Amino acid sequence: MAFYRFDPAMALCLESVLDGLDAEGRPGLRNSLGVTWIRYSDANPEAGDGLGVSWNHQKPIYPASVVKLFYAVAAEQWLQRDLIPDSDELERALREMIADSSNDATGLVMDLLTGTTSGPMLHGERWLMWQRQRNLVNEWLETLLWPELELVNCCQKTWGDGPFGREKVFYGNDNANRNALTTAATARMLEAVMTGAVVSPPACRRLRALLQRSLDPAQRRADPENQVDGFLGEGLPEGAKLWSKAGWMSQARHDAAWWQLPDQSPSLLVVFSSGPDRAKDEQLLPALAKALSGFSG
Repeated sequence: MAFYRFDPAMALCLESVLDGLDAEGRPGLRNSLGVTWIRYSDANPEAGDGLGVSWNHQKPIYPASVVKLFYAVAAEQWLQRDLIPDSDELERALREMIADSSNDATGLVMDLLTGTTSGPMLHGERWLMWQRQRNLVNEWLETLLWPELELVNCCQKTWGDGPFGREKVFYGNDNANRNALTTAATARMLEAVMTGAVVSPPACRRLRALLQRSLDPAQRRADPENQVDGFLGEGLPEGAKLWSKAGWMSQARHDAAWWQLPDQSPSLLVVFSSGPDRAKDEQLLPALAKALSGFSG
């Protein structure tokens, strides 16, 4: 059962938009997309109050940097339980992991969450213990009892050049153990953060502050890696407020966004687009956001 109520008018709209984008020169577009789109009727909705529609929403997909949203929420949970100490350095790492999508910062956060470090290969009991500890975030996600999380895997650091040493071995043969998320799982986590339905309300406020993006053209020009241009935020109209976490690499271009237009209730859209053609397509996500943000059915 979905955490939102199905809306047939939104389904027709999404079908039409995908057909149009395919016809513009993206053959087979639907096979390379996962989408979860939710709209709310209240300006300050509670979790589960939305109307929505999805496409390939339970398909596990390599999430690239979108997984950092989950690690940030986990860090707040660990802090709440006094499992890790708060510090200026942790706050800096969380800020740079989300606001700037730093892989180096993500590595520190994962080390703190799991009590593991990167390095050369381990053996015997030390290696078994390292692997068990690396799955601590997955074990926490299981305790949430959200059906959307059944197919996810959040146990790997994010990389620029790729993993080495014990990290490479932990990826498994053919990268079978790499991170995996679905748009449904990502949408539920983002909704929980935006509505204060996970960890604590103060923690969610801190997370929302990290996720907020500026749509100001001058600020975007000053920050080429703004996670707006080439992603969903670029397609939003002037005056919109945006909270998001994007992911991009040679085989993926993803975004998870919550936005609110003036005098309107918020919307949530998670789009995972996979494959080299989608990764290079800087117009797809903005076009989706532009079309769906204009829906008024």
